[in-house]
Amino acid sequence: MFTLDTPLARIAGIGPGFLAKLKHLGVATIGDLLYHFPTRYEDFSQIYRIADLEPGQHATIQGTVEEITTRRTWQKHFIVVEATVRDDSGSTRIIWFNQPYIKNILRPGRLANFSGKVAVSQDELYLSHPTFEPVSGDARDETRHTARLVPIYPETRGLTSKGIRYLIQPILKGLARPPEWLPGAALRMNRLPELHHALQDVHFPERIEDALAAKRRFAFEDLFLLQLENFAQKMKLARTRAVQIKTDIPLLKRIIAELPFALTASQKRSLWEILQDLEKGRPMNRLLQGDVGSGKTVVAALAAISAAENGRETAIMAPTEVLARQHFETFKKLFSHISAVREPKIALMTASDTKLFYENGLESPVKKGELREKVRRGEIPIVIGTHALLEESVRFKSLGLVVIDEQHRFGVEQRAALSRDARSGRRAKATFTPHFLSMSATPIPRTLMLTVFGDLDISTITELPAGRKNIVTKIVAPENRPKAYEFIREQIARGRQAFVICPRIEKPEQDGAEKSFRAREWSALEVKSVKEEFEKLSTTVFPDLRVAMLHGQMPASSKTRRGLASRQGRGSPEAAGGKPNKEQVMRDFKDGATDVLVSTSVIEVGVDVPNAVIMMIEGAERFGLAQLYQFRGRVGRGEHQSFCFLFTESGAKSTHERLRAIVEAKNGFELAEIDLKLRGPGEFLGERQTGLPDIAMRGLQDVELIKASRASALRVIQEDQHLNRYPALQLKLAEFQKKLHLE
Repeated sequence: MFTLDTPLARIAGIGPGFLAKLKHLGVATIGDLLYHFPTRYEDFSQIYRIADLEPGQHATIQGTVEEITTRRTWQKHFIVVEATVRDDSGSTRIIWFNQPYIKNILRPGRLANFSGKVAVSQDELYLSHPTFEPVSGDARDETRHTARLVPIYPETRGLTSKGIRYLIQPILKGLARPPEWLPGAALRMNRLPELHHALQDVHFPERIEDALAAKRRFAFEDLFLLQLENFAQKMKLARTRAVQIKTDIPLLKRIIAELPFALTASQKRSLWEILQDLEKGRPMNRLLQGDVGSGKTVVAALAAISAAENGRETAIMAPTEVLARQHFETFKKLFSHISAVREPKIALMTASDTKLFYENGLESPVKKGELREKVRRGEIPIVIGTHALLEESVRFKSLGLVVIDEQHRFGVEQRAALSRDARSGRRAKATFTPHFLSMSATPIPRTLMLTVFGDLDISTITELPAGRKNIVTKIVAPENRPKAYEFIREQIARGRQAFVICPRIEKPEQDGAEKSFRAREWSALEVKSVKEEFEKLSTTVFPDLRVAMLHGQMPASSKTRRGLASRQGRGSPEAAGGKPNKEQVMRDFKDGATDVLVSTSVIEVGVDVPNAVIMMIEGAERFGLAQLYQFRGRVGRGEHQSFCFLFTESGAKSTHERLRAIVEAKNGFELAEIDLKLRGPGEFLGERQTGLPDIAMRGLQDVELIKASRASALRVIQEDQHLNRYPALQLKLAEFQKKLHLE
């Protein structure tokens, strides 16, 4: 007997070649294989009489082979296998191409099932390239490929659904009954099949209802574990202590009154929610989400001031050096308007740059070692940086608040790393756990709030500051490209700047067997290359303008300036002074030294260039709506009217309907819900990063199933916080936690 943990290498008849193909699908054990679920089912359960077949029908017939022959086509490119099959209602022809071995299997007199599409030629019906399965009179329940609901699986080169079915059916027969780990109450209340029934029904169901019930159970499994993990994280955090950061209400009112703009109602509400959390003795774990430009940074800054007034430091971490530097500049500008409190010292700490902003408004570079020592002594209330802040050598004296931009999760262990005991040369358990605030401009759909981000409290800024102009967004057909270029030239002549976004860096190499596959894909829809687009724009379209290029393969930064990373007429970036880097390119663009920036999605998050008024997106259909929305948010940040042009060479109606959504949607939250339906949760989470299987990813769109899994998980955790009564569930949750790597 087999178990779910049995390696497939131990199964007789599975050779190294087959194992290698399975490994390509992430399948190494019987459990992996049985959790490799079908994506759909072909319904060949009804056996039709030959006389009742109709053109275009997908059908199964059962008949006896009367004759079978092979021949070559006149060009001798193909071998044609042709059989005549008869049942009690008549006979029909069956044709296969390039499968001469079939003649050795289907000999005259053999009874078999044939499942496939009914074709017609010269008024004669025949089955084209059907799946077949020899049948013994007493073994019709043994069919795998015909006369039943036939599972269709995710495949890889050299491994078909038929091959997977051949493997799974005997394994199911030899499988020892797997232990049921879902609590009995969860099974009963949600009407879920037990595990051993679900495994049978998901692969070889008798009815489509059985398959759907099994898939529902497996989606529930992962949602249930995800909810348990969320509750476990919340309880783990609740057992830790955080410093209480008291709010000085009169002081806060004076600070807000001095700001050069009025806070919106939702900014005030979000700030109050954060400040209330900071006053508690347990760590805050909150996500602040809002549209691009909605004013999340000022809310975080006010929370940091409150921490500083309580003698606690704030660490603000950004995903890139460009964004960290941008936050540094924003904080400097913000504090220059505030006289109600003494301007605190603000430090910038990245891998390539360290700066200090003093109380007197002066800024100066500082050596990294000197800055680290000031941080260790608690002299810097607000430290802004990248993940360099997590380095062993960086120690805070009394860290009270961690703010992270565009990363929704920051675990207890990472908080402990930031709050290492400053007096010790070793990692020490922090007396207090810092409060945590995440900021995100990617609106999160409601179902993901309930699941993947279920351990976070969420504050939402729902409105933009007064005076913001709507960005004019248009879908541009290929024939209107020259007009768009002319419009860009007009805007640049007025002193404005433009972004051009491309989805890939360069066309992939095409050779061997991959070439024919890729050729079809690329001929159908060319994906613009950043390098190609840069060459075209800088030499042909805008030879007289300053065009720069930015992509992920460029070095992040350089401590020595290497010259302008743009092309102005003739020449190259290298000729301008050496290889450019991302930091330098973005600085040049922000300083107005570049007119047009051609980039990949590296500018998606946080880049603030108020003078940029045009966002031109090549291959717009290649991006999700949430990502397009982020791109569009890079413009419209200044006083000038801004524009977003969505270029697509696809004529598909579905493409234009999807792009119309971003033209017409009122806000990012509305778009997020649309994108979740169209492209699934991977657009928000990153498919390879979540650790969730496809079936659970689809479950993230099922509100009722999410609510059911949440209720069941809460019931279990309230009854038995440590799951001591559920040892099988304990093991499953531990295994799930290892797989789950969210961001």
